Order: sequence, then C-alpha cells, then structure tokens
Amino acid sequence: MPVTAGRQQVVLAALLLENGRPQSRDRLIRLLWDEEPPETARTQVQICVSRVRKTLAAAGVKATIVTRPPGYMLQIEDSALDLDVFRRTVAEANTLAGQGRTAEAADSMRAAVALWQGPCLDGIASETLARVAQHIDEECLAAAESFVELELALGRHRQVIAEIARLVNDNPLREHFRAQLMLALYRSGRQPEALEVYREARKLLQDELGLQPGEELRRLERSILTEDPELRLPDAPGPGRTAGLPAAEADSMQPREDRPTAARGPVPRQLPVDTADFVGHEHLVAEAEAALTGTVPHRATGIVVVAGRSGVGKSTFAARVAHRLADTHFLDGQLYCRLHGGRTDPIDPREVLGRFLRALGLPGPAIPDSLEERGEIYRSMLADRRILVVMDDAANEEQVLPLLPGSRSCGVLITSRARLTALPGAHRVTLDILDEKDSLELLGNVVGADRVQGEPAAARELVAAVGRLPLALRIVAARLAARPLWPLASMVRRLADESRRLDELAHGEMTVRASLSLTYDGLTEPDRRLLRLLSLTKGSTFPGWMAAALTGGTPGPYPSDILEPLIDVQMLDITGVDAGGELRYAFHDIIRLFSRDRLAAETDDGERGAAVRRVGGAWLSLITEAQRRILGTRYLTGSAEHWHLPERHVSTVLARPLEWLDTELENLSLTVEGLAQEDEDEYAWELAVNLAPLHEARGYLDHWARTHRKALTVVRRRGNRMGQAALLASLGSLHLNRRNLPEARKALTTASEIFEDLGHDKGLGLSHRDLGIVARLTGRDISAMLLFDKAQRYFDRSGDPWARATVLTQRAVILLRQGDVRRVEAELNEALRIWRDLGYVGGQARVLQRVGQLLLHRKQFEGARKVLSEGLCMVLEDGDVIGEGYMLHDLGRVHMGLGELDDAAAFFDRALALREGIRDHAGAASLRVDLAALSLRADRARQAGTLLAEAMEVFSRLGMVEEHARAARLYPHRSADGIDAPAAR
Repeated sequence: MPVTAGRQQVVLAALLLENGRPQSRDRLIRLLWDEEPPETARTQVQICVSRVRKTLAAAGVKATIVTRPPGYMLQIEDSALDLDVFRRTVAEANTLAGQGRTAEAADSMRAAVALWQGPCLDGIASETLARVAQHIDEECLAAAESFVELELALGRHRQVIAEIARLVNDNPLREHFRAQLMLALYRSGRQPEALEVYREARKLLQDELGLQPGEELRRLERSILTEDPELRLPDAPGPGRTAGLPAAEADSMQPREDRPTAARGPVPRQLPVDTADFVGHEHLVAEAEAALTGTVPHRATGIVVVAGRSGVGKSTFAARVAHRLADTHFLDGQLYCRLHGGRTDPIDPREVLGRFLRALGLPGPAIPDSLEERGEIYRSMLADRRILVVMDDAANEEQVLPLLPGSRSCGVLITSRARLTALPGAHRVTLDILDEKDSLELLGNVVGADRVQGEPAAARELVAAVGRLPLALRIVAARLAARPLWPLASMVRRLADESRRLDELAHGEMTVRASLSLTYDGLTEPDRRLLRLLSLTKGSTFPGWMAAALTGGTPGPYPSDILEPLIDVQMLDITGVDAGGELRYAFHDIIRLFSRDRLAAETDDGERGAAVRRVGGAWLSLITEAQRRILGTRYLTGSAEHWHLPERHVSTVLARPLEWLDTELENLSLTVEGLAQEDEDEYAWELAVNLAPLHEARGYLDHWARTHRKALTVVRRRGNRMGQAALLASLGSLHLNRRNLPEARKALTTASEIFEDLGHDKGLGLSHRDLGIVARLTGRDISAMLLFDKAQRYFDRSGDPWARATVLTQRAVILLRQGDVRRVEAELNEALRIWRDLGYVGGQARVLQRVGQLLLHRKQFEGARKVLSEGLCMVLEDGDVIGEGYMLHDLGRVHMGLGELDDAAAFFDRALALREGIRDHAGAASLRVDLAALSLRADRARQAGTLLAEAMEVFSRLGMVEEHARAARLYPHRSADGIDAPAAR
C-alpha cells in the first residue's frame, strides 16, 4: 500500500504504533514540526489524516481512523498489524518455553523473528518516531537472542552457527550474540575458533570504545579455557571426549539448578505477589504500561511514578503493572525493593544497589563500597538488558536517582506518597480512591457477590464509610468474610461509632484507623498480643518462625500456623516463599504503626524486653548452626541465651545456609541495630561478631561494618569489655579485607590488649593471627612468624583446630619464601586434613592454592596445574570470587613456567579483569608485575615499565614493602625507557 512519503507516513506510523489509543493533535504536530509548527499546523494535520483515510480505503485495508477527542484514533484488527502479531507470537513462545515445550517455543520464536523485513519504520522522517522504532528493533533482537538460546538448549549448536555469525556481523557490539556464538562453536568441538571470537570482541571493544569485554564474555572465555563441564549439554560429550560416559560421570556433568550457565547471567524475579482481586484503574494501568514499554515517544526514558496517599493501593497497582509486563517486555528480569519512604529511616540507596548487584550475579566481594562505584557497575550491568526496576514507597528524588538505570531497554516503576516532580523524564500516574462501582466489586470479591447484592444499600453505605479507600475496604471486608452471618449494615454501624471516636484524626488516617481498630478489637487476646509483638520486626519481610520466638511459644510442625488469623483479617500479608520453601510475611506500614501504638499502650517493658531477647537468641542459634554447616566451627561465644527452633525446622531453614543469609541479610542487620537500641549489649555484640565470618564469605562488607559500629556503641556505653574486644578483633579482619592495614593494626592491637586482661585464649589467638597477616603484608616476616607462633599456642590451648589450620595456611607463605619446603608441605597437609574433617570447602581450596604455589616453587608445573585446577573448580562452585582471582593468577604463573606465554597472558588478563572488577587494588598490582615480566620476555620494555610503575605506586600507598621490592627487582632488566621506579614509602 503506497503512502506518500513525508507527513502522511509520519501520521500513519504514529497512529499504527498507538493502535486503539487516541493520539492528540498536539502530539501529531510535535511529531511533524518538533517545537516550531506553522500557524496552519492543525489544518495541515487534518489534511494529512484525511488523505491517509482515503489511501487506506482505496487499498481495501480494514482499518478506520476515527475522530476521538483530543485527536484521532486508528482502529484495526490485531491480526492485521504485524507488530501485534509479532508480540503475541513472542508471548506464546515464552509461555511454551515456561511449560518445557522447548522445540515448539523455538519454532514460534523463529516465526516471530521471520516477520521482520528490515528496521522498523525505516525511512520515516521523524526523530521521535525513530527513537520508538529503535525500542521496537530491540524487541526483535531480544527475540533473536531467545530463539538462539532455545536452539542451543535443544542441542542444535552446529545448525545455528551460521545464523549467529550473521547476527554478530550485523550487531558487532552486542555481546550476548558473541557469547552464543562462542558456546555453539565450543559445543561443536571448535574450541580455538570460540576463543578467537572472544579475542575479536576484546580488540573491537578496546579499539572502538576503550572498554574490556563484559562479565558474560569474560566468564565464558575462562570456562572454555578450563573446559568447564557445565558448558556442555547434560548428555553431550565435550571437546576431545567420547560419548558413552559412565552414568555417574555423566550425572556429575549436569548443570546445577541453582547456578546459571556460563553463557547467561542470572535472571532476577523479585516482584511481590500480584493481588488476584485487583479492580479499577484500567486506563491508568494502560497508561503506565505504554510509558514503560516505550510506546509513548516523549516518555522514552521509561520511568513511571505512581503517586497517591497511604492506603490508596499504589503498591498493588505497581505489582499488577509489573506482572503484566514481566513476561512480554522485561524478559531479562525484574528487580524490586521497598524503600520505606514513610519511615524515619528510609533505606540508603547504596544498600539497595548492593542488593540489586547481587541479584544481577555480581559476587559480594566484587561490590565496591562507594555509592558512585556501585552505580557505575549497576548501570553497566543493565546496559544491554531488558529489566524492570520496581521501587516501592520512595521517600524523595535523592533516594531514587542513584537507582535509575542508564539504558532505555529498561523500565523503572516507582511508588511514592510524593509526586517526585524533580525526577527527570518521568511519567506520573496519580491514584485516587476507587469509584463506587469498583469499590462494590472489590467488596464482592472478598465477602461474596451474593451478600453485596442482598444488601445493596448497606454495601453502598459501607464503601462510602471507608472513603472508598482500598486498604480500609479490604480490612473491613476481610472481617466480614470471616463472619458470614453478620449483615453488612451491622458493620456500617460499628464503623460509624469508631469513626466518631477518632474524629480528631485527618480524614484518610481516620478511615484506616477506624477499620483497623474494629478488626483489632474483634481478634482474640493471643492474636492481639501477637500482632503487637510482631510490630517489633523491622525488615521488609520476616519468616514465620518469628511469631513463635516473639510470643515464647513452642513452634509446631508448621510454626507459621499462629499467623493465619492475622492473614485472614488482612492485618498481615504473605509476600512469597524463601529459598528454604518457608512462607514470608510483611506488614503494610500503616498497620505496623497501628500495632506499635497498641504495643506501647498495652505491653509492659518486661514483656517487650523478653520478646526482643528471644528473637535475638533465635537468630543467634541459627547463625551458630549456619557457621557449623559452612565452616565446621563457631567464632566467639558470649553469655547471650539462645532460643532454639525445633531441629526439623532448622534443617528446612538452613538447607542452603549462604542463600538463607542472602534472604535474611536485612533482618539480621536490623536485629543487631534493634538490640543495640534496646541496650541488649551481650546479644548485639555476639550476633554481630558471629555474623562476620558469613559476611566475609559472601562479601557483605558494608553490613559487616554497619552492624559492628552499632554494637560497638552499646558495648562501650555498657562497659562490656568482652564485647569491645570481640568487635574490635572482627573489625580488624574487616580492615584487612579492605587492605586498610593501619586501621587493622590499630583495632587488633587494642583487641589483643583487652583479651590479655580477660585471659581469653581464643580471642588472643584471633587478634595475634591477624596482626601476623598485617606484618606479612608489610614485609615484616620475622615479626609475622612470631605472631603466628603465639596465635597457634593460644588456639591449641583453647582447643580450636579450625583456627589452628588458618595459622598453618598463613605461615606457609613465609616458610615458602624462606625456602623451608619440607616444613611447608607438612603444615599444609595438616591444615588440609583439619578442613577436610570439618567439611570446610573454602579452607580446602585455600590449602590447595598454597600447595600449587609449593609445586611452582619446585618447578613441578604439571602437578601445580592439576592442583590449582582442582582448587579453581572448588572456588567456582563456592562462588568465591576472591579465591578465583588467586587461582587464575597462579595458573598464569604455571603456564609462564611452562613457556606457554599466550596461555599465561590469557590467565593473567582474566585474573586482572576480575581483581579490578572487585576493586582489589593490591591483587591487581601484583598481576601487573607478572604481566610486566611477560612483556620483558617479549622485548616490550616500555610496556613493562608502565605496568611496574602502576604496581609500585599501589604497593607504596598500601605499605606493601615485600611486593614493592619484588617489582623493583625487575627494573634492572628493562631497556632505557625513561620511566623512574617509584620509591617505597
């Protein structure tokens, strides 16, 4: 169908893109003339529309342009618009894939992509529409990625190589296509070609943008180099291997369900539950969806702010919109966080970024401390992904701005009591109360339509009495649903009496408080007591077992059963299921405040304090068990009394202890802070200190620091010397992790002095061990060995083999430097035996790294490669990104010793990228020294000099004397390049 080029094409394109939705004349004028329309603009738009109508009619197209204030609307069957067919087919493919019908899903996704015959709206003369077209083109590319992913899952890697290569050629900067091509080539036995694809990508990105390849490509390259079995299909042989593996070996090669494949990062699915009885606001839902999906050109940023007063249903509205778009537009995942804008202490955006980065697959140790650095990594990780970010209950623009992605492929959905007018490019949706029709529908959904139809006048009075506010209506309706014999009119009378009692409150607050008071008074006293005590929780969600801990009852087979009466009357919400399969619960902020008021009025200090201590003791009991399962030991004990859950429940909760920690991180941190505020110093320090090893294992350094600051304040105020020493020793370890050696030495020295006064052997062992590490890192080997010897004697006296093994592993570094090979071997064997007996995988990997270094020292390179490769598999399985960096570095040294310089450079490059990614400046500097040695062997003296200068500056700044000396020793071997070596400080 020929349409005259120019304005008529623009008008038709705009109407097609908004099929079924009115387009104002003003918008069409902006599309045609931008900000400088002629005086006759409105007339010319009318002429364009008229001519397009005639063209459509002449071509026999079943489409109608109707005049609909404030402009025009195109009406066309869905099957006649190829964009609608494409999107519907993609949605069908995603549904089939979710049902496990992979082959059918692949065929459907292929059919969707085949509908495209070039770029969307190619040749249309409108910059605004061109930007919309880019978003639609992105949908096509995402569908292409999806069908390739499905084909690879079906084992059709050989058949799709040519197709993926074409997609890479057409989209050279799109890294995921390259990752898919690498995987297809590798599975086809073409490992060198797969690695060449990576090298081409690295060169292109460096030449064009000055960037390194992203995490996906780097991780895949490493997996190919190490022939990671998880790259293979479950029943497929790897390169150089034969089919027909023994069943046990084949089973061992199947990917773990809880670990993403190397070719694709994790897909976060964090949305809260969608409310089944959602009613009303259909036009606002459509408006928000259009803004988020880019179908409204002047809202191209894809940011929607849902504003309105408390109780009006902002969170419910956002959940509905997010769920509707999750499987059609934001296929790479959805991030969600409640920002607690209505509280006195809303969540810091720095903490939110930490949560989001972990959900996107960045290991804890890789997350930097500063807000700015976290924001940079966050925006980079979202740059080429279609992810919806939902921020519920934002306080202000300052809280939200650092959390905005920089990519137009993403969407942002924010709820707030404020309109956030200073948020750039945001589309605002203001929610108001429901109209009478929707209010009656909601009431009928909860209490039954027959009751509403049986008392129509009372039903109308009831929804009017609660001001048609959704939260208040749900609460009142829930109480009626629990009492099927109560007439609606009786609730109207009760509500009127309660409202008169609360008439000093503002209208909106009075409405909710009246409904809450009625429901609260109708509960049994045990249920009212439970609701009051639950208000002591501070996290966004909480586990069901906390109900038993707060009330002091004995948990039954299902500890959350006692919460059911509160859920029935809508005083508590079920928000989802955690990693262990346990239900999680949450308050609406208004209900939490109401419950706290009742707590203050009806609960004495003794009962409140006992509840706080029981909860602290329950968390402490779980943390102790998590330590035992992960580390095989416990850190430091105090006199805080534990509150034990039944063993059968602990086994469920801690089925995956580190994942449990991820889920409960907010609750644990807030519990420490709450215990400190309540002056429960013993519980506060013991919980904080015993959390530290788990924080270290997961890289939660900011939570480690925050809990210790809060606990240290209360133990100092209460004069708790043991608590002070334990916290300072733990903070010394934190400073070591951050390579802040002066602060580490200061904290550890003070801790050891207090432990000395207390005569606490294990505390003295911990502080002396870490002071020994400080001495080793600053090149004072003699002092370090003396400190390690003291630590070992203290640990032996306290009967702690786990801690003894940590000392043996640390001593090995110095003994190897001194050439005492036989002693190194004996002590490493002892440490490995201890950690194998205790089942501590992280410790075993650490010893294997030291053994690999010992074999390197002996020039037994093949043995070193075998041991270090085993250690690399262990740290990868454990998610230990720091250990991964060490293993890759040492494997690079192995290849260097073998004369395999290209392979050495590849391992060094991977290790360097990883170290820089986690802001490990000392580790990155050490890698630059080895890269400089490689450069010298290749006669690239100037490059070597630059690398050495960068490394020595870091060593000098951090006070790492031995490493500085090692780098300085390479300088005499360089050619004259005019670069002076930095002096040690």
